[in-house]
Amino acid sequence: MATWLPAWLFTSLLISGLFVAQIAEAHRLRPAIATVTFSDDGTWSAALQLNLEALLAGIGPEHDDTSQAPQAGVYNALRDLPAEALRTRFDESAPRLLEGIDLRFDSRRVAARVMAVEIPPVGDPRVERLTTIRLAGDIPPGSEAFTWRYAPQYGESALRLAMPGGEIVRADWLMAGQTSAPFQLDPKLVPVRTTADVFRDYTVLGFTHILPKGLDHILFVVGIFLLSVHWRPLLYQVTAFTVAHSITLALSLYGVISLPASVVEPLIALSIVYVAVENIVVGELKPWRVWVVFGFGLLHGLGFAGVLTELGLPKGEFLPALIAFNVGVELGQLAVIALALLTVGLWFRNRLWYRARVVIPASLLIAAVGLYWTVERVFG
Repeated sequence: MATWLPAWLFTSLLISGLFVAQIAEAHRLRPAIATVTFSDDGTWSAALQLNLEALLAGIGPEHDDTSQAPQAGVYNALRDLPAEALRTRFDESAPRLLEGIDLRFDSRRVAARVMAVEIPPVGDPRVERLTTIRLAGDIPPGSEAFTWRYAPQYGESALRLAMPGGEIVRADWLMAGQTSAPFQLDPKLVPVRTTADVFRDYTVLGFTHILPKGLDHILFVVGIFLLSVHWRPLLYQVTAFTVAHSITLALSLYGVISLPASVVEPLIALSIVYVAVENIVVGELKPWRVWVVFGFGLLHGLGFAGVLTELGLPKGEFLPALIAFNVGVELGQLAVIALALLTVGLWFRNRLWYRARVVIPASLLIAAVGLYWTVERVFG
């Protein structure tokens, strides 16, 4: 039975995941994406894409998705409002909301004028409705640098600096309340930061995407670790996972392949279930395990790519940012394995009861969490 169960389970999970994952996306909150453009006539403009309902309801970064927030009822009511009614609610709260958008030239805060609010019609309430708020203002004469800050209670933001023709020349991923590095203002919008700065920033972004934010990726890596803490099986699996997610991360960013989050996220959860279940029914590394981990690594790479795709990397930073982000992800995964080793692996791996008291209970817990996430990400 042990020779065919893993292959059967792997195939069934993938087929069922692909079938049902189309139903809906989870109610996850995305960061606001601001695209700022400077014009030769002394003005600036910004297109801010965000979840307006979450902003009006006061749902902040402490909640991973809207359904977990105490204000979920308020959010759902706003989500059901027609575009015109939601625009009225925005107009009533605009002065307060704009206080959380801090644009500065040489440390001098400038006022933002609301030029337009583009609200999509009511659609599937399980899918986030993204509103675009268009802002504009004047550049103080003689200004040399520009900074952006999104209020901490609003969550993370992605800041993109664009040429008047639309080409992105710089992109920053900012934590809640973080002020961007200054943008140098000149006719060519030359970025201030160096390649070393880009590498540092995106390495940190990749690491934090695993620790502490990537709980699903953490559980998958722990599942890999639990099968065997001996270096050879662990090396085979980690290498397969690393190579696989590096491939799809690069291909996705270069636009070669693309899958919607509604497919990728449930399948990532299913990968966690599979690895945990196989840990229970198989006590050692089997030949198929490395290939299965490789296949799931391809899925996780698509999940990693979502972060950089939303950010919209400029051409000049694309390759160093891609490499640095991948380095950060690997450092995060190694940190997870190191913590697992220090917690249980080094001390108990040679005990006769290690599998019965550590591997199987931990794998059951991981499988349960992965199954819960699968259902949640499919049905919201």
